[in-house]
Amino acid sequence: MHDAASTGVPEAGQNVLVELVAYTGPWADDDPDQNFKADIATYAHVDPLSTITNLANAIDVPVGAVVHYVLAKWASEGSSGLLELGPRMARRLQQPVAAAEELDTDVARLEAYHELRQLIEWLNIPLDQPDVY
Repeated sequence: MHDAASTGVPEAGQNVLVELVAYTGPWADDDPDQNFKADIATYAHVDPLSTITNLANAIDVPVGAVVHYVLAKWASEGSSGLLELGPRMARRLQQPVAAAEELDTDVARLEAYHELRQLIEWLNIPLDQPDVY
């Protein structure tokens, strides 16, 4: 059995101290995770603890318990795209189709299909492979 010190992964039920860091980059232009990193940077200027603290106080639960809940719920859903298919993801899914229609070729449409297929497969990873997260 490994402990958190040797693996970096806490055992079930173990309390862990985490430093909240406002990440704003940098990342390479060809970074395959640049969209996710840009999304992280978008929220770097937001103080999540004000909302969490207000909620914790309102329901009389420790702040750390609410943070644990939020992180566990997000992680168990797998990805922010699956958790929240909001306007950003809707636009992201629309982009390949719009580009293909503008080019108006079968090749462009086939490329859009492959790009959409990959995005949809990425969104389904937590459903198809729950052990990943």
